[in-house]
Amino acid sequence: MTKTPPGVLLDIHTSALAGMGSMPRRFERWAALAADDYHPDADLSEELFRSLLASDEALTALWSRHLTTWDFAENPDWGAGSQARTDERRVVVYERLGFASELCKALDEAAPVAKVPGATVITRDFIPWYTAERAATRPFYWTAYEQKLRNKGWPEAAIASLDQASRAVVERLTDPEQPSARQAKGLVVGYVQSGKTANFTGVAAKAIDAGYRLVIVLGGTLNLLRAQTQRRLDMELIGQENILRGADVSDIDSLVGVDYVGDDEDWPAFVQHGGRPSTLGAFDIERLTTRDNDYKSLAQGIRALEFEKRVPTRPLHDPANLHHAAARVLVVKKNKSVLTKLVKDLKQIHGILGELPALIIDDESDQASVNTSDPKKWDRGSTERTAINGLISKLLGLLPRAQYVGYTATPFANVFIDPGDDMDIFPSDFLISLPRPVGYMGVQDFHDLDSPVPVAERTYANSQEKAHVRGIYESTGDRLQEAMDAFVLSGALKLYRADHGVPDAAFRHHTMLAHESVRQDDHADLALRINSMWHQAGYSSAVGHARLTALWEADFAPVSAAQAGALPSPSSYEDLRPYVHSARQRIGSGGQPVIVVNGDTDRYFAQLDLDFDRTPNVWKILVGGTKLSRGFTVEGLTVTYYRRTTQQADTLMQMGRWFGFRAGYRDLVRLYIGREEPFGRDKSVDLYEAYEAVCRDEETFREQLAQYSAMVDGEPQITPVQIPPLVAQHLPWLKPSSRNKMFNAELVEIRSPGRPIEPASYPLNSTITKRNTERWRPLLNVLSPTPASFSNPPDTSSTLTRTFSAFTGTITHGELLGVLSRLEWERPQYFDPHLTYLRQLDGTLAQVDDWLLISPRLASENRVDASVVGSAPLSLVRRSIQAGKSSFGRIASMEHRTAAQRLIDEAAAGGEDLIGPKTGVALVYPVVEGASPDAVRAVVRSGVADPSKIVMAFTLIPPRSATSGDRRLVRFRAKDSRYINEATIPVDPS
Repeated sequence: MTKTPPGVLLDIHTSALAGMGSMPRRFERWAALAADDYHPDADLSEELFRSLLASDEALTALWSRHLTTWDFAENPDWGAGSQARTDERRVVVYERLGFASELCKALDEAAPVAKVPGATVITRDFIPWYTAERAATRPFYWTAYEQKLRNKGWPEAAIASLDQASRAVVERLTDPEQPSARQAKGLVVGYVQSGKTANFTGVAAKAIDAGYRLVIVLGGTLNLLRAQTQRRLDMELIGQENILRGADVSDIDSLVGVDYVGDDEDWPAFVQHGGRPSTLGAFDIERLTTRDNDYKSLAQGIRALEFEKRVPTRPLHDPANLHHAAARVLVVKKNKSVLTKLVKDLKQIHGILGELPALIIDDESDQASVNTSDPKKWDRGSTERTAINGLISKLLGLLPRAQYVGYTATPFANVFIDPGDDMDIFPSDFLISLPRPVGYMGVQDFHDLDSPVPVAERTYANSQEKAHVRGIYESTGDRLQEAMDAFVLSGALKLYRADHGVPDAAFRHHTMLAHESVRQDDHADLALRINSMWHQAGYSSAVGHARLTALWEADFAPVSAAQAGALPSPSSYEDLRPYVHSARQRIGSGGQPVIVVNGDTDRYFAQLDLDFDRTPNVWKILVGGTKLSRGFTVEGLTVTYYRRTTQQADTLMQMGRWFGFRAGYRDLVRLYIGREEPFGRDKSVDLYEAYEAVCRDEETFREQLAQYSAMVDGEPQITPVQIPPLVAQHLPWLKPSSRNKMFNAELVEIRSPGRPIEPASYPLNSTITKRNTERWRPLLNVLSPTPASFSNPPDTSSTLTRTFSAFTGTITHGELLGVLSRLEWERPQYFDPHLTYLRQLDGTLAQVDDWLLISPRLASENRVDASVVGSAPLSLVRRSIQAGKSSFGRIASMEHRTAAQRLIDEAAAGGEDLIGPKTGVALVYPVVEGASPDAVRAVVRSGVADPSKIVMAFTLIPPRSATSGDRRLVRFRAKDSRYINEATIPVDPS
């Protein structure tokens, strides 16, 4: 056997893997076939393969791509029932490839299994058409986009995740070749600044390849936002050849009217197809809008939308015509004038519209697109629409084969749209929740959500809040100078890293956002103040360097040591000092370190010259308000100074500009945020905690979607029409856009086997509170006066075993149900679905024998113990009512909840002695509402608590056995028996 050149082996492996198609097959056999064409005597031994994996980057990348594709395949016929993205799936792949254990180990090291979640899909029934074979038949634009992402440095796991998520959208659209016209409407929910554009670019690529020939992207409410979206699609999807349309880049005269060439430094990075797609066996894309020009009128008149048919006697959607026709793409602003012109032009095209597969992608679909007109003012029997909503409705009416897909990070306005309005944009066919992307900094990276680590033991290594969040309290002053110093210091650190091997493309922009008010006058005042502070900061003086040295040593050095990983960091401030000078020069260039961003017109943004795509380097402090909250991506955002409050949940989430991708500098990100700021009338809530509460609600919504997305007996548990009751239950302060549009399905049961139930909406009236507390007397009396000890073993963030003590007692399920059934609530509908479930556990299900009551004792030395309606002295717990709600934040501490959940889980596995497999756990807390410890002491007299001031709050965890044969987790009841099998019924059944 002769020595085989690595390049030849790469060709053999490439050919063998391509020959396998979409499934792993016996590699030895396929490699031997490929070797006949390249090198019959090639060394195909596993020993050589293993050695090359450590040295040949191209071979490693090839295998990483294929292994990741197989890892991500959903329910493949060859998968032997293994779940995607698991070690079990990888084992199946290796078995099918016929690899020995040593080679498997080497491949695992070269291409580890990406154990990331997939997209969550809530769907109605649909006809599968976008099969793997169909997708592989014409993958021209998707393949180009996929390669573009690789060139940008996307890891294979991220590309595979995008592939899967975009496929989930496209397969639920209508088959563009289908003879009958049908519209599908869906909603894709991402995270704030998490790459939704990448997903809809992937969807557009696959849809165009599949046969959609008109793509309309609604891209923001400003020219700047629209142009950003246009450029992104032009660069990563449409490509140079379709933009040039035959123009010669060396001939200036032929480039008249061609954008990007000559004035965009990234032009060489635009996708190149290697020739006009129509000459390569594919089809061209014609742009009806450009970077600088929104839709005005059809550039070549109505002929621009006339599609030539290869077979004139057949409709356009016939495969004989469809796959030879060019696609048209428009990126249009959500503007009444622009959309009116588009609708007017489409009306003049006769015949072809009924044959034209079209896709409407609505970016930020909860902004401007939703109908917000007041139904009370409508004439009887008519629907009045706001301008943009009405024009989208007209587009859908003109294009019977149009599919509508909305994208948003704040979905509640969309799911509250009237589903009975066929011409509106309610996502009646599917709702897809995208997974949290790898490398994304979101709420989990700024809040210690459910951290089991006690506050006193949190460090820069085990606490996200401690690492990234800097509270602004009245006692500490406004900390604005410190925030500005942090901006300069983090900029210097970026320049240091760029000089020490980190690609400087990650540091192209460096920004700080300061936001205190929605009023433009306040913005001007803040900008003037920051400007003055900048020029007085003395960053080149001894005083300035002393200040930066102190901040470096107290903050940035220890945080980077704990969080930066392998990123280079200076050993001392002196090593960083030269870069401070460079950072100061960049930020203060032009004598103006501050840019105010608060206008609402295109002319205003054009004057700013704040285009992160076209401007080489933006190193500035941005002062602004609402205009920075939607669509406008603040690139390079590293320091945020945020003190504005709001009672709008979606506004609060959208203002989270500090969320996003921070490759190369996530350890440098700092959030200076107001604490103990006013939030609502007669309420005082910490702004940081309020933000956490809103994000928790959003995460709960996502968790519910994931829980209900599993099919039961081949049928969906829940459809998009049934989602709003779930939102209403868990987010009672969020109101529908139209208050008198109610959904016609009543949520009557939520089943939670082995999962916590924590009620909300406790009564606010002291008389009702007293009655409720008295009703707990028979249960509290069974608590043993001798506390029991509970412990939680060490977790990954600590080596300590955590213990706490609690009073315990055992009651029957009937005794617990007797108390719960008599409780009064501020809003009964929020607990009733849980109560319905609990009542069944003592009847037809009979899956619960008894409950272990646990009333934890607080560990603090200054705890307050008191008797509650005759009980042994219990630890009184202080909680605050959440702003705008009738509920507390989470009642059970994570430490207590972890211990209770462990009891349930171990009992189900047969390894718990304290409780049996049919015993539930009830964590019970006597809660005092108040913001200070004095509030607790005030309700106790002579060791006895005032029952009118005590809310008996609780968290229940039913045993895992508490389920039924049908495995459903939710149940709906129709309001009219004539529609008993329907999830919804007409408002007027007659």
